[in-house]
Amino acid sequence: MNAFNEDEAEADAPLGARAAQKAATREAVLQAARDEFERVGFDAANLRAIAERASVSAGTVIHHYGDKRELLHAALFDDLERTLSRGLSRLGDPPLEKQLAALTRAMFRYYEKRPTLSRTLLKESLFADPPWAERFTSQVGRVHLAITKLGEEARDRGELRSDANVPLLSVAYFSFFYFGLISWAQGAHRDPTGLVERLVDQHLAGLRPPRKATRRRA
Repeated sequence: MNAFNEDEAEADAPLGARAAQKAATREAVLQAARDEFERVGFDAANLRAIAERASVSAGTVIHHYGDKRELLHAALFDDLERTLSRGLSRLGDPPLEKQLAALTRAMFRYYEKRPTLSRTLLKESLFADPPWAERFTSQVGRVHLAITKLGEEARDRGELRSDANVPLLSVAYFSFFYFGLISWAQGAHRDPTGLVERLVDQHLAGLRPPRKATRRRA
């Protein structure tokens, strides 16, 4: 199907069907882009090969996403948003360290599934230009609020001291997470999830209430 026919089909379709068709086309292009970026890397990938994977024309790809870098950002941040949503919805029951471990594992399952693309994601998310920088900041803020809420609930349960700085705990989690991610991306650590979990557990140990001393019987 050439670009003219694709646009013509969208124009002739009813409004609801047209929107669904457009969304399906966009998703097919994004998935094809992820696969191609993972296969050959961002620099070697080209829009024609991505279009062929998606069974659309190169003009359709350009129409929806402009250029290769815009397509990269759309593919990366869209995928990351879904991964975050799944991870945050599957944290499970307390204690806090178990919930944070579930989030860490969910994210690293995604990274390890697409190692080449994930390295690109790390670079692009940290140094993205607007509007993608704002989107990344929004995603980070969303996770920060979620972890802060988990910390407050843990504090209310008595898992953490009453004076524990919960927002700072969330910041500490991010520092541990990105340390593990960068170590993995550089090939310096084979078990980033275990590394992050150990760092989190060590940090939480300093926030727990002191154990009550038990009296010895005479």
